[in-house]
Amino acid sequence: MADTALLGDPTVNTVLGPVPAADLGVTAVHEALLSVYPGAQYAPDITIDRAEIFEILVTRLAAFRAAGGGTIVDSTGMFHGRDVKLYEALSRATGVHIVASTGQGPEELLGGYFLTPQTNPPTPWPADRFAALFGREVDDGMVVPRVERRGGAGLIAIAATRGGMTATDESLVRGGARAALATGAPVSLRFGADALHDLDIALSEGLGADRIVVGGLDRRDAVATGAAQLVAARGAFVALDHVGRADADVVTDRERVTIVRELIAAGHGDRILLSSNVVGVAKGVPDDALPYELVLTGFAPTLLAAGVSDHDVRRILVDNPRALLTVRAAQN
Repeated sequence: MADTALLGDPTVNTVLGPVPAADLGVTAVHEALLSVYPGAQYAPDITIDRAEIFEILVTRLAAFRAAGGGTIVDSTGMFHGRDVKLYEALSRATGVHIVASTGQGPEELLGGYFLTPQTNPPTPWPADRFAALFGREVDDGMVVPRVERRGGAGLIAIAATRGGMTATDESLVRGGARAALATGAPVSLRFGADALHDLDIALSEGLGADRIVVGGLDRRDAVATGAAQLVAARGAFVALDHVGRADADVVTDRERVTIVRELIAAGHGDRILLSSNVVGVAKGVPDDALPYELVLTGFAPTLLAAGVSDHDVRRILVDNPRALLTVRAAQN
């Protein structure tokens, strides 16, 4: 795969195919369009009406677009409701670029197919097998059950177990890093218990830190250890992706502003990413009333009022996501 950045036409993989990276605009880097908890589609009390889902999401994406948003990154991965044909229709109807993701995790949300049951206890797929699975979804297109492939994934999204990385999680992270090396796509890593430990697993595969975003770094446990500063110092992107949330395990927006200002002051303004982890339509998990445009219409003005410059706000909302999502040359 050629390095499009070096050839003068950097691109990003969207559900409608590669688009010029310069066209992304304001980008919400960690959201979900349709989130279906694995198995919920079979529950007798849950209905999945694609026409109804389409209408809800069209309205929400149109509001994002009207507020000045350009791109939504759906970070759900492979088996949590991802509907590529639906996303294609949504992108065409609203003009919002949609970057969909491959990847899986944490272990508790994997089906038994991805473990080897002949062993006791079951062992995970080897990293190379996960790498091949994710790599094909980037290079050959994302699978639409059962065998059809559509546009290529623009992100490899991996999540580790909150209590600490398991052997399966490690295999997923290593597989994701190897797929990124082979395809030029970036990796989104939602850490388990130790952000630096999990990041170092990916880095040990030879993947450049600037191809990785570590998510959830506005969790209180991460803030208590200064993880955002440490991750940025490694050269990886820092995602503060619970903007507008009032959950007990994440910091407030006021505290989030402080983290942003401290990162900028330390010279890490080019590593910061923001999002709200909004779920547009949820099945089997709680509904989410937050708008996709919250960072743009609510948090960005708060940053400006706190003394963050227009230049830095634009860098965080436009330039940094573009740098992460741009397809790079394969490294092996």
